[in-house]
Amino acid sequence: MIQVNNLSKKYNEVTVLNIETLEIPQGQSFGLVGNNGAGKTTFFSLLLDLIQPSTGNIVNNGVEVSTSENWKPFTASFLDESFLIGYLTPEEYFYFIGDLRGQNKADIDALLSKHEDFFNGEILKNKKYLRDLSKGNQKKVGIIATLIGNPKVVILDEPFANLDPTTVNRLKKIIKELAEDPEVTILVSSHDLIHTVEVCERIVALNKGEIVKDIQTSKETLQELETFFAV
Repeated sequence: MIQVNNLSKKYNEVTVLNIETLEIPQGQSFGLVGNNGAGKTTFFSLLLDLIQPSTGNIVNNGVEVSTSENWKPFTASFLDESFLIGYLTPEEYFYFIGDLRGQNKADIDALLSKHEDFFNGEILKNKKYLRDLSKGNQKKVGIIATLIGNPKVVILDEPFANLDPTTVNRLKKIIKELAEDPEVTILVSSHDLIHTVEVCERIVALNKGEIVKDIQTSKETLQELETFFAV
């Protein structure tokens, strides 16, 4: 379970995130939506201890993320291309992450083989550095890297952006398969309401850093969100 307690983040006295309480149960597929500046990436950055909260804390499966690194072995994330190592090839990067997560070359090769269609022949064995790949292909590498080592918490920020329709559909399949594991918690933030509603069983909407909607996904969820953001 991920627990948020009296969490806030301020920059120059401007509050960009303010969440009094939020619980994300283990095994839930959780979607975070909102306009630009709503606080989605700030929340994920706090969850990953990339920035420090102004007040409060986040507890990831019993570990307060800002005071201990014991959450890292079971948590994986991809926020943007800054998570990659540009001077490595995709294969080198996958093996590097695998080594960090106690996976051998055979483990990684099996994972890459499983998701070969997701790469669409554009990633592996092309002898390109990550820095020379397109934004979409960099994202493909980052997303699959989060699956290395079978993490229990997977965090993806705007995973559908810069991907072609075929890859988006393949990614939705990957997320849905992850969601079938009751031990895996998935957090997805996105501007795309349709895709997020399709893959997440719960949707939280942020506006100016505060929770304004908390919905269990149903047939009416997309229309409710579209109506809210149309105002």
